[in-house]
Amino acid sequence: MRVLTALCVFSATSTLLADEKPFTMLTDELLAKLPEAQRSEWTAYITKSKAFAAEEHRILDEERTKAEAKPAPGNRAEFEFDSDTPAEWFASAENQKLAEIVISYQTPTGGWSKAVDYTKGPRQPGTHWTSQKGDAWHYCGTFDNRTTTEQIKFLAGVFTATKRDDVKTALMKGLDYVFAAQYPNGGWPQNYPVERGYHEAITLNDDAMMHILEVLHDLAEGDNHFAFADAALKQRAQAAFDKGIACIAAMQVRIDGQPTVWCAQHHPLTLEPVKARAKEPPSLSGGESANLVKFLMRSGPTTPEVVAIIESALKWFDAHRLTGLRKTKNDQGKTDYIADPASTEVLWARFYDLQTAKPIFAGADDGIVYHTFHEMAAKNKVAYDFFSTRPAELLGKELPRWRKRLEKGK
Repeated sequence: MRVLTALCVFSATSTLLADEKPFTMLTDELLAKLPEAQRSEWTAYITKSKAFAAEEHRILDEERTKAEAKPAPGNRAEFEFDSDTPAEWFASAENQKLAEIVISYQTPTGGWSKAVDYTKGPRQPGTHWTSQKGDAWHYCGTFDNRTTTEQIKFLAGVFTATKRDDVKTALMKGLDYVFAAQYPNGGWPQNYPVERGYHEAITLNDDAMMHILEVLHDLAEGDNHFAFADAALKQRAQAAFDKGIACIAAMQVRIDGQPTVWCAQHHPLTLEPVKARAKEPPSLSGGESANLVKFLMRSGPTTPEVVAIIESALKWFDAHRLTGLRKTKNDQGKTDYIADPASTEVLWARFYDLQTAKPIFAGADDGIVYHTFHEMAAKNKVAYDFFSTRPAELLGKELPRWRKRLEKGK
């Protein structure tokens, strides 16, 4: 368990906690290359993030002088519900109790950790906000696996149904967290306060940034339990949304000058594709990119720039469908994909090479990039979706819907 000492106090002369390592992407070297105005903005962002982190350490350490130190109870299931859930559901006694538990696990900065078991009751003093047991501060405030955005949507529903002041306070704190976490260029890190490593990257993986944009869109429009938003809050949400869309446009990967799709994570400063875990190399994403384009088709601006982004991505998806593969089981009973000219399946790889745009498959165990799923699966444990059918929906039913939306100018 990581324990903060008096030496870990945040100060103007040292922006690091005593046991903290420097960032791997938000480096002093890269920041120094930015124009002065941008460098000042990024420096202020990083300083604020580290101040939040130091304050969280201080609060937990103070609690643990009087109470038992332990992680939050873990739960692998995601906290998730439908946006169109009726108000009556949120008004139930059971869900009002759940709201109190959710609020108790809100971090001092305003976010939530993933994989916390809310069925175990409210957080007690000394209990961490995160259930992670390796690095005790891992994912302490995150957008991974729908976290924070789902808690915000849930509290919005409860507040709309009950008008409880404590729920509104936590809800507004959660929204402030989203605004604070947004990078100066419009993207969002996976975790905030920013956690070093691939968590610093602008994260599209598991649709993290897309879920943030969904919340901001609904907030700006007053939709899906966000009708309480006043004009000032709507304007703030719209500004953050527009900045996020501009970042999406800037991150679209170009190969030989031609726009394609996106990587699952992009460098926060250069916007270049970057790797995350061993099985997630810098690449073109056939999965996250499809969900992002679907969101843009349904809720994105209908400006010429965004229309061009969507058109170019659809063109890329159409050109990179995979046929002649059949999903099967190998001799060990594990999933495999083998060549079969008679197969009618149409698939897209989750990862495509940045130079050749051909499918690639990185091993979770050895980190080696293979050119077939069969080769990779023979030497690595596979607990991941390496293929997707999501783009088929874009090229099928979503495309005519989007054309009609453009005709209506909405």
